[in-house]
Amino acid sequence: MDLLLLFLLFFLGISLGSFYNVVGLRLPTKQSFSKKNDRSYCPNCKKQLSWYELIPVLSYLMQGGKCRGCKDKISIIYPIGELLTGLLFALSYIRFEFQVEIIMAILFVSMLMIIFVTDMTYMLIPNKILLFFLPIFIIMRIIQPLEPWWSSIIGAVTGFGLIFIIILVSRGGMGAGDMKLFGVLGIVLGFENVLLTFFLSCLLGAVVGILLMLFKVVKRKQPIPFGPFIVIAALLTYFFGDAIVEWYVSLSISHLLLVE
Repeated sequence: MDLLLLFLLFFLGISLGSFYNVVGLRLPTKQSFSKKNDRSYCPNCKKQLSWYELIPVLSYLMQGGKCRGCKDKISIIYPIGELLTGLLFALSYIRFEFQVEIIMAILFVSMLMIIFVTDMTYMLIPNKILLFFLPIFIIMRIIQPLEPWWSSIIGAVTGFGLIFIIILVSRGGMGAGDMKLFGVLGIVLGFENVLLTFFLSCLLGAVVGILLMLFKVVKRKQPIPFGPFIVIAALLTYFFGDAIVEWYVSLSISHLLLVE
């Protein structure tokens, strides 16, 4: 493994993670982020940020998590998004090295990190993000198909259809954004792994939701964004799905042997 390349991918990840933060925060409110004069600014005092205030992760730490102008707190989402993107880019190289799948991994991480920001901030999964990545993922799965090749098709139908049924039965228990996201996830992950992602996201959501209520961070029936749990579950499944399934199967076999 080339440590220099690993470091470069990490650096690329935290740099792009900073951009994904901007996209995730501005896209739902229809603010521009692609023009040269659309520099980052403090959402409280509107002061445009200097280059030394835009260094991924480090600027947040050096400024004590506050704006240099108005001293308002900077959202922790910024450094978390940057650091996670860097780590996940590095993990992509560790997992796939120079295989074609590393391109899919980087694209997949990129989409999920933007969605993490938008859903944490606005409880929204923008159609524009899904529609941007959808054709790219389809092309990538044609170039680098799953085994069997039709798993992506069945996975997309299953992911979309499963949430669609839940929405109908629960009359809005999950959002249309979650439904569309699971459809896209099915293309990348395939049939079995999209089901694992659904199971893990529900498990994570239930555990975290109960803990938040126990510590009175949220009230009963208060809505919390489900997208971040889907993102975490999708990443766990994508990178470690086989290991998770093997662990579960071995645990189940051990339990049956003990019962007998």
